[in-house]
Amino acid sequence: MHESILAYRKRRYLWIALGVSLLAIVAYLFDDPQEPSNGGTVLGYTLGTTGVLLILWLTWFGVRKRRYSSTRGTVQGWLSAHVYLGVALLVVVVLHAGFQFGMNVHTVAFALMVLVIASGLWGVFIYMRYPERASANRDGSSRPELMDQLEDLDRRAQRVAGELSEEFQELVESGVSRTQLGSTLWTRLRGRDLSQIILRQGGKTTVMANPGQEAALDWLANEQSRAVDADSLAKIGELSALIRNKRQLLRQIAEDLRLQATMEIWLYFHVPLTAAMLMALIAHIVTVFLYW
Repeated sequence: MHESILAYRKRRYLWIALGVSLLAIVAYLFDDPQEPSNGGTVLGYTLGTTGVLLILWLTWFGVRKRRYSSTRGTVQGWLSAHVYLGVALLVVVVLHAGFQFGMNVHTVAFALMVLVIASGLWGVFIYMRYPERASANRDGSSRPELMDQLEDLDRRAQRVAGELSEEFQELVESGVSRTQLGSTLWTRLRGRDLSQIILRQGGKTTVMANPGQEAALDWLANEQSRAVDADSLAKIGELSALIRNKRQLLRQIAEDLRLQATMEIWLYFHVPLTAAMLMALIAHIVTVFLYW
């Protein structure tokens, strides 16, 4: 679906956006105002009105995509139009201003619009690339299925540890309760593993960082080297294998969380920038009608 957004209905909205841009360019080239081109000419007002209508329509997409029962076109079609007409808006507004920019509220509104368009294009790039990467990382499984696999590994590790001494049971139980991935957006983006574990060493209980289950595996390797009977040796080896599988699964989950966070974070820029642009646009319109 993500790859077909730009190609929706044989790129229908690309041609519409090109048509809008071409009409604006032709009108600008053939316009002959009695003053330098700017937003205050007849063409300037015409293109400005067109730009405002485009902005309002583009902003409405945020409402439309949440109206699941709406029959006014598909969300996919709206998104395709949103992308292409958003780029066409840049052409319309530049020609509306007649390439006249300065240190004023009008330029602020324009700059915010450029940032909104840029963040939107960033979002398009992300949604065309990252869902496929997320699917490949999950290897055909959904995230709930990955979590179920993790719970199954933890249960099996708890059963094996139950046949060993209390230190092994505490290691596994603490590893289960203190596994921590992606508690905040920032940690998800960085793919950080903040897991901890409780170990007994030299008669002391120590809480240790356990990223990648490394602390647990090192402790088990040490205990395995000290084991004297075959049964304990086999149980520790089985427990180590389960935790190595858990490590691999946690890496998959962490990468899945990182990719999802990457696909979401652009909205933290796009939405506030859109709100700021709308406020600047209102200030721009009010200023024009009051002082021009």
